[in-house]
Amino acid sequence: MSYVEMPGAKVPIRMWADPATIEGSALQQLQNVATLPWIKGLAVMPDVHYGKGATVGSVIAMHGAVCPAAVGVDIGCGMSAVKTSLTANDLPGDLSRLRSKIEQAIPVGRGMHDSPVDPGRLHGFGTSGWDGFWGRFDGVAEAVKFREERATKQMGTLGSGNHFAEVTVCDSGWVWLMLHSGSRNIGKELAEHHIGVAQKLPHNQGLVDRDLAVFVADTPQMAAYRSDLFWAQEYAKYNRAIMMALLKDVIRKEFKKAKPTFEPEISCHHNYVAEERYEGMDLLVTRKGAIRAGSGEYGIIPGSMGTGSYIVKGLGNEKAFNSASHGAGRRMSRNAAKRRFTTKDLEEQTRGVECRKDSGVVDEIPGAYKPIEQVIDQQRDLVQVVAKLKQVICVKG
Repeated sequence: MSYVEMPGAKVPIRMWADPATIEGSALQQLQNVATLPWIKGLAVMPDVHYGKGATVGSVIAMHGAVCPAAVGVDIGCGMSAVKTSLTANDLPGDLSRLRSKIEQAIPVGRGMHDSPVDPGRLHGFGTSGWDGFWGRFDGVAEAVKFREERATKQMGTLGSGNHFAEVTVCDSGWVWLMLHSGSRNIGKELAEHHIGVAQKLPHNQGLVDRDLAVFVADTPQMAAYRSDLFWAQEYAKYNRAIMMALLKDVIRKEFKKAKPTFEPEISCHHNYVAEERYEGMDLLVTRKGAIRAGSGEYGIIPGSMGTGSYIVKGLGNEKAFNSASHGAGRRMSRNAAKRRFTTKDLEEQTRGVECRKDSGVVDEIPGAYKPIEQVIDQQRDLVQVVAKLKQVICVKG
């Protein structure tokens, strides 16, 4: 489908979704965003749903300002995927051992490594820039520096909620590895700190929603936020890279005879800020639950834990600020999912997938998400499908 344009106070709202299917609270949030004095454009992805402050599935372009809530508290959250030389025929009939090995290698939930991962000991991991990255930790907000030990030990860990590590098989039979995670607790701490700072600034006192507080250019608060933001985005990218290296190591050990090899990784943030230029203007583009989909750029759009995911290539649609959806998107809250579904429903909807099927992940049941095929179909002018992946193992936090 092409986009539908709705009127907004300052800019039109371009929607790659049927407005009739979007909950009223999310529509109100979009209208609120469109009132911001600094806004230059707003694009809405087909996986749109209500979020804190700014809607999940929104792409917000502003000039001389940035809204921390339009990034989200999991700064740099995103996806990584890699195609292997293994095929479905190489996989054992019982995948429980492989799932267990992955869970042993990659801490999940609130878990962390006993000591920081040494990237120099990871097969094929590029350590260029690693020391400089940690050296910049000295410059992050004083309020969160006490988290340094936790930040170092959580590097290379999955987290909980909708984060996952998967072994998947594509429609042509190749095995792919896939990860979804972000900047862990340190990113959350930085985001919450800066949102609190922004809400107290004088220029934000008349906003329709205090959660839409912004930092404006050429101020010390903006400089501090940008520094911490870009550091946290880098943390998230390293976090996924280390987990992927750990996951590859498990695959190498478990499939020694097959001598698996790996193609270059595809990696994309879907909660982040980028400096981009449109119509001759330098803008700060925040993607909250959206990926960059510039012409020819590869991206990853995951579904739920039982429905599969897509590898896509961007079509460079500037009406959407070169963006696409970040996944299937929730169609009900976690609490609503827990009220509606049971572990028996979870077992049924994840049949054929080696994964947790207990009450702790019922809120991640496929039925709580929008149909991924529908979401893909609604953005045919944003991305081209390269491959469809179906998970055979899904590790959840």
